[in-house]
Amino acid sequence: MTRRLVIVVRADPVICGHSGEARNLAEAALHRGFDEVRIVTWPIDRLQQTGLPLKPLDRVLPYSPGIHVERPEPVGDYKVPDGRWLAGLTGRLVELFTDGVPTVAMSLYLSPHATAVADAVHVARRTGLPVNVVTVAEAVGSDVTNVVRACVEADRFGAAAHVLAGYLDHDVCLAVSRYTQDLVIAEAEEVDHRHGTAFAARLRERVQVSYPAIDVGLYLDRSDDDVLGARGLTRDGYVLFLSRLAHAKGVDDLISGFARSAACADLPLVIAGNGPDASRLRELAAASPAADRIRFLDDVSDDEKPHLMAGCAAFVLPSKPRPEFVETFGIALAEKMLAGGGPVITTDTGGILEAVGDTALIVPVDAPDAIAAALDRALGMSPSERADWEARGREFALKFDRAVVLDGILAQVDAVRASGAALTSIG
Repeated sequence: MTRRLVIVVRADPVICGHSGEARNLAEAALHRGFDEVRIVTWPIDRLQQTGLPLKPLDRVLPYSPGIHVERPEPVGDYKVPDGRWLAGLTGRLVELFTDGVPTVAMSLYLSPHATAVADAVHVARRTGLPVNVVTVAEAVGSDVTNVVRACVEADRFGAAAHVLAGYLDHDVCLAVSRYTQDLVIAEAEEVDHRHGTAFAARLRERVQVSYPAIDVGLYLDRSDDDVLGARGLTRDGYVLFLSRLAHAKGVDDLISGFARSAACADLPLVIAGNGPDASRLRELAAASPAADRIRFLDDVSDDEKPHLMAGCAAFVLPSKPRPEFVETFGIALAEKMLAGGGPVITTDTGGILEAVGDTALIVPVDAPDAIAAALDRALGMSPSERADWEARGREFALKFDRAVVLDGILAQVDAVRASGAALTSIG
């Protein structure tokens, strides 16, 4: 074996754009000459216990031969509460890092995945066994808002320092958007201001933007009326939301705006996805004046998703900033633009404009009336105007192709190897 990629992430069946990104990077790596790709993640039963939104297991697409998904079992018994799973994951990484195979180890989410990789490399170096690893850590945004920001607000310096120091322990430090890059540095500046540390300057120097990797081929030319017909839908005959059902996604505003749209009076609204806000949103929809035209789909497969996107009259993702989550990019929006179909309606929140450029209709957050007006505008477009929006959106989103994104990451890895300055050589 001459080349291995290890990706540490919350992988399928978790409904999360970055789970899909891990799959895309893994598949792209096979086409870039990696002999072996391993996704190291959590046991299914542990993911189910967390309450994370999960896909039905029978709806998860298989990985290509050469991609191995590992879910290390916990280490220890009940006397080691939550650390058991992290110990199992970190221990497996140590085993992968100590066989001398040239390895790129990439983590998505700083806490706990990047810290697990950093810990595993330090342990691997201390075994005296052959280690040949370059590490890549990608901040996705929510790992900062959920951990670092919360630690800053609660003045829990040690936990914030653990995440930031672990990030900087990697050879290549990435962020999924400029918004995320700025967010990481801003929170580090607050830590520095309070405690006299110097994280922000180092992060400002080292963190580069690498947008999420998308399987472009999955979305191009995938419109199939038979797929829509199986759901009782027709092309251009419905408005679509497809993402995680969480408060920050703005589905409550969409339901209200949809009910007020004159152009949608005879159309259904399809809300596809699952998540922690599902029950509340179903109750809200049932009380809406448009209740009989709102449908929830919680079993959409990865293969069906592009067809639903391509066939909709409009796609609405009215995200809004919340303490627990801010849309740091908007992978579903880029996927939708690749698939074609009606215009995208969204908000200027977090990193969304980096995902859509000037190819979407932008509405304010918490603004159902604006959503209604945007729906009327989208559905009132002439065929030529709509075709122009569709073509510009697809052209913009093509730059997120997984091969292009992976090549950019590997160029940084190659630069580290060529310089011989890998931080992971610390022993």
